[in-house]
Amino acid sequence: QASLAKRCQIYCYPLYVYVRRQGHGAHDAQDLTQEFFARLLEKNSLEHVRREKGKFRSFLLASLKNFLANEWDRARALKRGGGQELISLDGDTAETRYGLEPAHGETADKIFDRRWALTLLDATLVRLRQEFVTEGKAKLVDGLKFTLTAERGTTPYAELAMQLGLSEGAVKVAVHRLRQRYREVLRAEIADTVGSAGEVEEELRHLFAVLSG
Repeated sequence: QASLAKRCQIYCYPLYVYVRRQGHGAHDAQDLTQEFFARLLEKNSLEHVRREKGKFRSFLLASLKNFLANEWDRARALKRGGGQELISLDGDTAETRYGLEPAHGETADKIFDRRWALTLLDATLVRLRQEFVTEGKAKLVDGLKFTLTAERGTTPYAELAMQLGLSEGAVKVAVHRLRQRYREVLRAEIADTVGSAGEVEEELRHLFAVLSG
């Protein structure tokens, strides 16, 4: 249950954005998102999600659409989660972030996918950094993490070597290993939400398509 709650927390803001794009105000969107997750967790609905059923991303979005179509009037009248905030949603922060989203040009589904992709990358980086911190390499990962998104051939290895007190060759090796481990962690994050190795590849392709679209 704790693992599922943590996984749901990652999807909290992308689903909040989806609800807002459906025309609900900030207060209603906060209530609806909280109530949606509360019902999933309280009724143990997620226990019935087996790996063979496919992508967790798709399951959550389909479930939310069904929830909004059939139950939002009743849910709006309830306090979040029946008084229990099982999934934490900082309404002020969520609405501030939403205010930075494009005002038009994206459907609710598209903006959900984009927020899912960016949230997944953030979660991957957090997990990766924690690994390095555990190994006592916080300075290294903090100094090199920008290289994960930098264009190939633009990394200032000599400058980084001076900053980190390493040789240029050592920095190149560290960057290579960091990128390799990042890809592994990203795949692991995705694997936790799908039912097969083939779906991992599908989600990766979808992720890159969303980010480049």
